[in-house]
Amino acid sequence: MSYQSSNPFVSVAEAGPAARALFIQRTYLHLALALAAFTVFEFLLFATGAAFAIAQFVFSFSYGFLALLGGFMVVGWLSQSMASSSQGKGGQYAGMALYVVAEGIIFAPLLVLAAAQANGVITSAATMTLLLFGGLTATAFITRKDFSFLKSILTMGGFIALGLIICSFIFGIQLGTWFSLAMIVFACAAILYTTSKIIHNYSEDQYVSASVELFASVALLFWYILRLFMSRD
Repeated sequence: MSYQSSNPFVSVAEAGPAARALFIQRTYLHLALALAAFTVFEFLLFATGAAFAIAQFVFSFSYGFLALLGGFMVVGWLSQSMASSSQGKGGQYAGMALYVVAEGIIFAPLLVLAAAQANGVITSAATMTLLLFGGLTATAFITRKDFSFLKSILTMGGFIALGLIICSFIFGIQLGTWFSLAMIVFACAAILYTTSKIIHNYSEDQYVSASVELFASVALLFWYILRLFMSRD
């Protein structure tokens, strides 16, 4: 028996209860698979020594880390665009795979620093990330509030964050604790916004795109929580 509606591109909010439940199940299953693939990929990078080689290469340049952030934003935009494509599942899964691999490479230098700095800081940051994500997800589903108003705030905040990163690259400004805190708030808002889209806006055939967008927000949250914990220690 099929749980999809007759029109796979109808908004999930307009679909029947069974179709909505299937869409949500598929979305979070794909998110879990993306997080699992990211974790396995990081273990492989560390086990083979590739993570240390990546870190050495990045930190051999004065602004290597900032350049890595710039590359991350470009790849993130490209992969999410691929995952949002309605041309077929192949392109959407390719976008997801590209994003997971890109995130794994970009996270490697930060994780190398974190592992060398303090025992347990990575686990603590990951635990805090999952707790915040769970709380924000529950808030969105329980209240059923439409957080689409956050789109303009997130767009403006993204440009401001990008401008600060570019300024730090040009003028050597240190982006410290307050920037990390602001980006944690930004990532939390992005999770609320994306979860609201899952409830109200996505079509039934966009579960891959929805999971990639959620994965991007979770990764962003983890990045800056880890940075905050590292600065504290």
